[in-house]
Amino acid sequence: MSKHKLSALLIVYNEIAHINDVLVNLSFADELIVVDSYSSDGTVEAIKKLDAVQLYQRHFDDYTSQRNFAIEKASNDWILFIDADERVTPALQKEIVETIVKPEADDAYYFYRKFMFCKKPLHFSGWQTDKIFRLFKKSRASYVAERLVHETLSVDGNIGKLKHKLIHYSYNDYESYKQKMLSYGRLRAKELFTKGKKPTLFHRIIKPAYKFVNHYIFRLGILDGKKGYIVCYLNALGVAERYRELQRLQTQKVADV
Repeated sequence: MSKHKLSALLIVYNEIAHINDVLVNLSFADELIVVDSYSSDGTVEAIKKLDAVQLYQRHFDDYTSQRNFAIEKASNDWILFIDADERVTPALQKEIVETIVKPEADDAYYFYRKFMFCKKPLHFSGWQTDKIFRLFKKSRASYVAERLVHETLSVDGNIGKLKHKLIHYSYNDYESYKQKMLSYGRLRAKELFTKGKKPTLFHRIIKPAYKFVNHYIFRLGILDGKKGYIVCYLNALGVAERYRELQRLQTQKVADV
């Protein structure tokens, strides 16, 4: 396992709109690994055109197990794990390369992200303080098995933050972002169900409403105009779907008894 080389990892499913750009964006890494969940839109064919990419296919169970599978395939200790809709800027790339060779480097690093709405930056709406683990040592970190979505990285060591932001092209159109939020909500419901949680009227009504008000009013989504309203609404919809699905799972459990 190389001490100062970098493995860039991706997990993908039907990412033909992003796959070519993100693979070119990550070409500075010493190793590039993609785990695909049997895409049907040409993603796999695009990946296979690039000899430098190691492609694996695995049925999707949840985000955590998919990410940990990808980490197992990496031959280097330093891992850069980003999503297909994220891009490393030249300044961030330079910072990454300089960071991993430092003797005093931390074991994992948060990246701040700039959220893009139809290729234009979203300045507020709860995203202004968004940060996420994207760079870490394989030997000191792994994703927590209990979290199926919005995965949690468990780090045995020191944690730092990089200065330059990662670009996040999460919102391309209304329908695709809506489906993403609904999917996240259902996976989160599965987490809660396995923990024995039961939805109440508070969860089904108050929590989605609070999510919207918090991001649109208190996190200043209103200053992002129409795009802020759309993103805050769809994020709240994801919370509503979480408890709708949890209610469905509980009802099914009772019926099966």
